[in-house]
Amino acid sequence: MNQFIISGFSDEIDPSIDRQFAHLKKLGISYFEPRNVDGKNISELTEEEAYALKKKMDAEGIKVSSIGSPIGKIQITDDFEPHFQLLLHVMKLAKILDTAYIRIFSFFIPKGENPEKYREEVMHRMRRMTEAAEKENIILLHENEKEIYGDVAIRCKDILDTVNSPNLRAVFDPANFIQCGQKVFPEAYALLRPYVVYMHIKDALKDGKVVPAGMGEGSIAELLSALKDSGYQGFLSLEPHLGEFEGLSALENGDLMKGLEKSTPDKFTLAHRSLVQILERMDA
Repeated sequence: MNQFIISGFSDEIDPSIDRQFAHLKKLGISYFEPRNVDGKNISELTEEEAYALKKKMDAEGIKVSSIGSPIGKIQITDDFEPHFQLLLHVMKLAKILDTAYIRIFSFFIPKGENPEKYREEVMHRMRRMTEAAEKENIILLHENEKEIYGDVAIRCKDILDTVNSPNLRAVFDPANFIQCGQKVFPEAYALLRPYVVYMHIKDALKDGKVVPAGMGEGSIAELLSALKDSGYQGFLSLEPHLGEFEGLSALENGDLMKGLEKSTPDKFTLAHRSLVQILERMDA
């Protein structure tokens, strides 16, 4: 268990960063993946606000595992330049918050269209973002997300192979693969393991409904066991999605998350407990 470091999207605990930190400490978690801070998206923080957040983190003994940015969550047909400038800003925030990791995506594809039609533009944008990251010693973590170019494992691998840079790696999100009809283990894992440096702990049923780790089709126990055997030493970031939370509507591109009850500290605790139980069984 010691080779895994638990982190999480603590905005699913509460919009207040103070209450987020208090609950993380209660659970014995000392890392978080900032996405919304006091109701404000992480990418919208000013540098001054980031310094204030870092001061609060230091006082509470909390560190950042990765910036949970929205970079790459625009349409591939949208103007890229303003979004690229936003990435440059987020990289400054990452430096202030003392992390080398920024979570990104590979752009939404127009509904009903073949992703291959937009492959060249996707690769152009991913290369440009990665080149900027290389200059700043930042590692961009591509997350497989439904309805983007890199939604299924073969296209995730296409991006990573094509850009071919140590500054572009993979976040592996089991639930997102399930929601795309992708077999998680061993298929997606086998294709992407050489690139995986970060895990999101999120499970789902066949119909796409998100459930605590180990209760869905994500093969979480098998994934973590395989990661352990491979020598993986890194973050397991809880992304429970077990309830409606502030900012969710801006993050999700679809109907799968509608109708949820309110996200609460107890639901985050449930997600944490489910993960810990899996890890404990592995160590037994």
